[in-house]
Amino acid sequence: MLSNNFEFMHPHFLWLLLLIPLLIGWYFFTHKKEKATLRISSVKGFQHTSMLSKLKSFLNILRLLALASLIVALARPRNVEVSKKTKINKGIDIVMAIDVSGSMLAKDLKPNRLEALKKVANSFVEKRPNDRIGIVVYAGESYTKTPITSDKRIVKNTIKNIQWGELEDGTAIGMGLGSAVNRLKESKAKSKVIILLTDGVSNSGNLDPNTASELAVELGIKVYTIGIGTNGMAPFPVAKDPLTGKLIYRNSKVEIDEKLLRFIANQTGGKYFRATSNNKLKAIYDEINKLEKTEIEEFKYYNYQEKYRFFVLLAMVLLLLEYLLKNTLFKSFV
Repeated sequence: MLSNNFEFMHPHFLWLLLLIPLLIGWYFFTHKKEKATLRISSVKGFQHTSMLSKLKSFLNILRLLALASLIVALARPRNVEVSKKTKINKGIDIVMAIDVSGSMLAKDLKPNRLEALKKVANSFVEKRPNDRIGIVVYAGESYTKTPITSDKRIVKNTIKNIQWGELEDGTAIGMGLGSAVNRLKESKAKSKVIILLTDGVSNSGNLDPNTASELAVELGIKVYTIGIGTNGMAPFPVAKDPLTGKLIYRNSKVEIDEKLLRFIANQTGGKYFRATSNNKLKAIYDEINKLEKTEIEEFKYYNYQEKYRFFVLLAMVLLLLEYLLKNTLFKSFV
């Protein structure tokens, strides 16, 4: 990555340019004193030389331009070409374990919990360009929807296509966590993270959540747990209308096993969060994004192209021109 910038190495010398208008003023106030006054009855004999005499001030302009060029040269103008290289010192492998049980269609988040999660998870993936990410979904059972990959297009497409009804209903938190751990057990990354999200209580599956948590600890995997759902009552899907096929909703009490989620997070060195709204859910993923930073080292290489030589040469040319004119064309008037 390259960037070009123009700069002055010693910009304080540019203050000397303020001398130029002062010298111009001094010249206008004193140039008349340099001329002798001669009273004559007619100037007809000097008409051919009067124009050349008026151009004598051109010599002063050349001197001032030469002075300005030298001042700019003293300020050391130069182009700076900056070459940047980045090195990723610590990559992170992340697996998102997402609850896709029927209760994720509850409408306490808009339009529902699952769609709100998909939007936030997609944004989270976009903010992790240097990490590998995998997706595990679970309900009454679990499976890996996308293995750990650095291809963010695949991950985002997977999140977009997550739907309710892919799995037998239920909430097998142990199996969801176990599948995520299994995805990371062969990982060579220095940092391994699971983001486990659920909106209920573990009620199915043949793997105990505590056992899955112990496996994560043994493999050095950190687990962030998120309980999604408002406090109190929320509209849950309870059945399908046989005529329209649309879901029928009924207000029910929100139940999340926060004790278990806190235990898993504390056991593995992670953190537990509660998402009671769309904004809160977004804030949680933003916080996790800040907590799990990929270490990136940036190297900068500078290439300087000095430009002061041009201004020194210009000043020399102007002074030489002034000297030649003074001793040739304007010799009779100096």
